[in-house]
Amino acid sequence: MRSIGELARASGLTVSALRFYDRSGVLVPALVDPVTGYRWYADDQVLPARLVAGLRRVGMPLAEIAAAVRHRAEPAVVGRLLDAHLRRLEDGLTDARRELSRVRAMIDHEEHPMTTRLVLSRADLAAAIDAVRFAVGTDPELPVLSGVLFDVAADGVRLVATDRHRMAVARVPGAVDGPARRLLAPVALVDAVRELLGGSTGDGRALPGGTGDGRALPGGTGDVGAVPGGTGGGVRELSGVDGGADAHLRLDGAGLTVTVAGREVGGAALPDEFPDYQRLLGMRVPAYRITVDVPALRAQVAGRPPARVLRHEGVDVPVTVLGLDDAGGLRVLDDAALADAAPDAVRLGVNGRYLLDALDAGDRGQLLLELDGPIAPLAVRRPDDADAYSILMPVRL
Repeated sequence: MRSIGELARASGLTVSALRFYDRSGVLVPALVDPVTGYRWYADDQVLPARLVAGLRRVGMPLAEIAAAVRHRAEPAVVGRLLDAHLRRLEDGLTDARRELSRVRAMIDHEEHPMTTRLVLSRADLAAAIDAVRFAVGTDPELPVLSGVLFDVAADGVRLVATDRHRMAVARVPGAVDGPARRLLAPVALVDAVRELLGGSTGDGRALPGGTGDGRALPGGTGDVGAVPGGTGGGVRELSGVDGGADAHLRLDGAGLTVTVAGREVGGAALPDEFPDYQRLLGMRVPAYRITVDVPALRAQVAGRPPARVLRHEGVDVPVTVLGLDDAGGLRVLDDAALADAAPDAVRLGVNGRYLLDALDAGDRGQLLLELDGPIAPLAVRRPDDADAYSILMPVRL
């Protein structure tokens, strides 16, 4: 038998750590003196103690350490635990690098304020705003979600919006002059920019002088109203500026300014820090990728009662339940089909209104739906544009 001090020296664990793992049921002494309470360990507990010490050093959670000790005679089981923890560590390192890069950028911008300028396709920027606008949050308790993130990289900008229940992402390639930058634009400014861009969206579709629904901008004066926190004058007319198919963006520490065809709108950025949306971008490969006919799916979702209606925060939420038919295609389940479905059948519940919004924002006759069971998000993607998609959080059935 070994005393607790001897096991500590043999394993690399401290005495206090051994006491903790005893209380946690991970490494229980072979014998506890009923009078003194002193712990004694068997010789064959040295190896488990060393295993615990190693896993503790790499930050494995307590529950997984306990599982590794229980299954130490099953290398395949322990191997899966180690692989999962290693992936977590690698993801954490990626997140840390990204966050430290942002911290360095903030320090550099504070010491040497710089402006980032972009030249983007007017049509592409309009399409990107249309693709994400529906996901902007409206909860006054969460002002950080009441805007659109402009995440500028070396080759363009990614637009991101989320209200916690759904997220929409779109990317616009373009010429960038200046450092990478993230700016959270208030929704009023984003709407003013969209009106400035005008017209309809899509490849090769003209955008002059419209508002996105075919309405002409009033009087050519840019009377879209002042943007809160912005320049105070709504759209401004600029003299001597060439028109054309490009949108010119200027981002600095204060806000965003967009110029199109001699007309300009600008406003201040929101001061809040947008959530780390990058985590959702690296989701695992889905089990099912299904091409759907958007008008047909829209008719099914909108034209029949929802399979469930759930009450959430005082509001009735229509739940659309998606499943697979015998051929592996997408199927919208009604209440009866849901009740008859096999226990292991693929079923995924989403907010029906949100699904309709995502289908409309997809702006294609066909879209790809990616699903992976009842607790994984639903992704709605364009088949011809990997950088524009939305993600809907599942509803527990």
